Amino acid sequence: MTDLERILDLIPHRPPFLWVDRIVSLEPDRIETEKVIPADLDLFKGHYPAHPLMPGVLLCEAIFQSGALLIAAAQKRENAMESVPLLTRIKNAKFKREVRPGERVSIRVVVQEKIGPAWFLSGKLMVAGKMAVSVEFACALIEK
Repeated sequence: MTDLERILDLIPHRPPFLWVDRIVSLEPDRIETEKVIPADLDLFKGHYPAHPLMPGVLLCEAIFQSGALLIAAAQKRENAMESVPLLTRIKNAKFKREVRPGERVSIRVVVQEKIGPAWFLSGKLMVAGKMAVSVEFACALIEK
């Protein structure tokens, strides 16, 4: 199974709104993923066209999708009822550096706590070993 097939098997996101290319490592309480930011994205024509930047909200989305992969993999391991993680909270988002077209980002998400169907996570997105975004977030599982 390719990286893309594995990702598509776990979460409902699809191109052009899939912001994870590869699962680098996956453990019960953490995941590391990667995404190469395509230089030819249409959004760069309008988001600071003279100095194209990846929008912070989409960098957060890459973190949230990585968290969804972590949760979905845990559900699959536990043979749990089929459900989908739905974002319920965003807290303490911090943007430390810009992300440019063509850069490879590394994303790390860690489970902080799980209470029933609610998952509390924290995520970091790095470029060349430097922090670009950090955010805390929560997801609740909803039935498919």
